[in-house]
Amino acid sequence: MKSILLEHFPDLSNVQLDQYKKFAEIFPLWNQRINCISRKDIDNLFINHILHSLSIAKVFNFSKETTIADIGTGGGFPGIPLAIMFPDVNFDLVDSIGKKTTVVKNISEELNLNNIKAINTRAETLDCKYNVIISRAVTSFPEFYKMVKHILLNKPEFEPNGIIYLKGGDFQNEISGFSKIQIFNIIDYLKFDYFETKKIIYLPINKKSEIKVLNK
Repeated sequence: MKSILLEHFPDLSNVQLDQYKKFAEIFPLWNQRINCISRKDIDNLFINHILHSLSIAKVFNFSKETTIADIGTGGGFPGIPLAIMFPDVNFDLVDSIGKKTTVVKNISEELNLNNIKAINTRAETLDCKYNVIISRAVTSFPEFYKMVKHILLNKPEFEPNGIIYLKGGDFQNEISGFSKIQIFNIIDYLKFDYFETKKIIYLPINKKSEIKVLNK
């Protein structure tokens, strides 16, 4: 794990490397108590979950002032791996299932991650606003957009500013109503078979990018 992380993220500190190592050790223990990801998939934790989350960091860099919400975080993906990567950025990890936010809170404390807040609520009830919303395919992209558009903070001076969504398979019909959308192939950045069909969807938020979908 360490060699793969350093190959793709050579500026990681020893503290960060230790946090990723500890995360990979303690997450399966928590997952035995509270099922956050498929127990059949736990052996693939590093590639399928930690590295998948970090694919966002291969494309985007978050400045210290960026506010980020991970909606439907489950056991903390992609939020926890990204919070380790960007220790100066604050992350709100949101899930409607209290047991899962309990896992996030406890793992964050064990990793000494002071930049994470676990929030047990539905996205629709959030009243904070964020520069960036991240998530791993909790629903179709149009439905997700409807869930979170009220909490997006439109500040074009930030880059990125909008929705960053991890999704696989064929979703062209889902995004046909959105203008300005960008798609990144994760396999271009991380050469593992698992990422062959995995994508990053990025919808920058500004008036031009929203017009088509809001008028549908």
